[in-house]
Amino acid sequence: MQLALFEPDIPQNLGAFIRLSACLDVHLHVIEPCGFPVDDKRIRRASMDYYDLATVTRHASWAAFRRAHLEGCLLEGRPAGRLVLLTTAGATPLPEVRFQPDDLLLLGRESAGVPAEVHDAAELRVRVPLKKGARSLNVALAGAMVLSEALRQTSGFKHLA
Repeated sequence: MQLALFEPDIPQNLGAFIRLSACLDVHLHVIEPCGFPVDDKRIRRASMDYYDLATVTRHASWAAFRRAHLEGCLLEGRPAGRLVLLTTAGATPLPEVRFQPDDLLLLGRESAGVPAEVHDAAELRVRVPLKKGARSLNVALAGAMVLSEALRQTSGFKHLA
């Protein structure tokens, strides 16, 4: 199981995802450009003392991320896992999803989600059901909810203390 953030807008959310990645031992991909200046000092401040515990890979663009993901899988001799997009426009509600251990959970920008090209690349589009009239959850909260369910379904918590 892996996480990917598409062009995040808010440094505090990136920090929350780095901490989530570190604590649950899940690889985090950051697809740039970000909506804020990104440097090690800022990332370390946002993620507190969890940065060194996390596995974070930065990608210069969506195309660079796609190339790296596909090439990495080919080099490892395994098929690329499904790209699972978390989106308010998702056709599949979270309770109906059956996750696979090699899924890559993708979350969009806080301000605008993802463009059509990214949306179309996803093999599965998942939404968290919300109370009528509520627009969306904070991206870090939604990511934590979905990642937790994905890890539960795939026995991904077993190697943790």
